[in-house]
Amino acid sequence: MTGDEELLQVEQVIARLITRYPTVSPADIERSVRMIHARFKRGRIRAFVPLLVEKAARSDIARAASEIAM
Repeated sequence: MTGDEELLQVEQVIARLITRYPTVSPADIERSVRMIHARFKRGRIRAFVPLLVEKAARSDIARAASEIAM
């Protein structure tokens, strides 16, 4: 996977999460995804980075969405 392909997939993750969590600010979702993606910057195997980013971001955002609902 090239760097451009990875960035495109991360953008797609952001779009999916914005759709999935309409009560959470899109800016907050984007910030969360980008911060998590940055954690993987030094990873050597890039193929699963977007999947790992989405999984971690979904967990963080779901927690934030449940706090908003309270």
